[in-house]
Formats: sequence, structure tokens, C-alpha cells
Amino acid sequence: MIIKGFIDVSFVDWNGHVASVIWTPGCNFRCPFCFNKTLVLNPDSLPDVSEEYVLDFLGRNRELLDGLCITGGEPTLQPDLDVFCLKVKKLGLKVKLDSNGSNPEALEYLISSGLVDFIALDIKAPLNLESYRRAIGVQSEGHVGKVMESIRLLMGSNIDYEFRSTIVPNLHGEYEVEQICKTIKGAKKYVLQAYNPREPIDPTFKDVKPPSQSFMLQLAKIASKYVEKVSVRGLS
Repeated sequence: MIIKGFIDVSFVDWNGHVASVIWTPGCNFRCPFCFNKTLVLNPDSLPDVSEEYVLDFLGRNRELLDGLCITGGEPTLQPDLDVFCLKVKKLGLKVKLDSNGSNPEALEYLISSGLVDFIALDIKAPLNLESYRRAIGVQSEGHVGKVMESIRLLMGSNIDYEFRSTIVPNLHGEYEVEQICKTIKGAKKYVLQAYNPREPIDPTFKDVKPPSQSFMLQLAKIASKYVEKVSVRGLS
């Protein structure tokens, strides 16, 4: 599998777990606020991290680690993601996957095959064509239905999961968060992540100020009417 970044030990990428983290290249979205600009737009400029190196590290340290986080980019674009997950699972480690939800077929296969233990699914905006188009930077026709399918898949499965949204003040307000939460009503967990304006894909978003603590807490209060557990991340 193509890997463009590796952290050997992280205490923050999987709540309650000690994990390694890998980044896969490329994404089918162009979210203007995304800070993984090079990974999405120009991944070939980044050096490869060999799969063998990652698996060797995991094998040598499996007594100290709980698992591996696979993020991106969009990992489900990798054609051999399932094969790689199986190699990690054979080491006795858990797998957490970050996804934009645009490939429910891949998610369903990974879940049904027991190849993932936790999925964090990003919901970029309210699930309508115009809101999603603005948030993902490409035409949203087709993507909205796929994300909806992924949401239903996770909520109907036995796998552990969380939904999450990056809160960008010029895209997300009380109305937008409430519309998202109506869609995921009854979900286990929803995470509100504060926008960080470092090197976004759209340079105009560099001038967008991060949301305030009071604003994030107000959004969390709204979300808590619909979702079992709500948390806030990324506040400075």
C-alpha cells in the first residue's frame, strides 16, 4: 500500500488507545479548509514510507501498541487497503480508519470481514447538494447519497464509530450543525473539531479565524439534543 506519512506512537489519534498512525495519499474531495494540502493535491512530492517498515515496527512493538490509525487523504481509494488491514490484524493489533464516507461499499466490506475496529467518518456539511458542494470543493451529486449510505451503515452495525465535523465559521453555524445532527439522530458519538487555518487548500480560507470556545460549546449543546455523546476537539 502507498503510505506517505508515519507516526510511530500517538496518544491523541484514537481516544483511549496507544497507536501508530499512517497517511495515505490522494482524495476525491477538495475541501477548501483541508490542511493536508500536499497530501491531497501533490502527493507524489512526498517521500514514500514502505509498508514493510511500518509492519516491521508494528510487529516489534505490538506489546506496547493497541493499534494503527489509517488516515489520509481518503484511505478507501487504496485498492489494497483490505489486504493491508489484514496484515495489521494478524499482528494482533486493532485498526482505526478515518474516511469521508464516499465509499460505503469499501466500508461495508471492511466491517463484514472484521478488518477494522473503529471508523471515524467525516460529515462535511448538512446532507444537501449545495451545502456539500461548498464544503467538499467538487460537485456533490452522488457523493451525498454515498455519505448517507455510509452513515446508515455505521449506525446499523456493531462496530465502534464516531461522526465528526470540522467547524469552519464561514461554513458552519448553529443551523448547519443542527441539520447534520438531525441526520445522525441517535448516533453513538459526534465530534466537533475546531478549524485550524494552517495551509488550507483554498488560500482564501487562511484568513478565516478559528471558532471561539464559546461558539464551539454552543454547537455542542445543540448537538447533544440529538446524539448520545458529543465532544469538542482542537480548541486552543
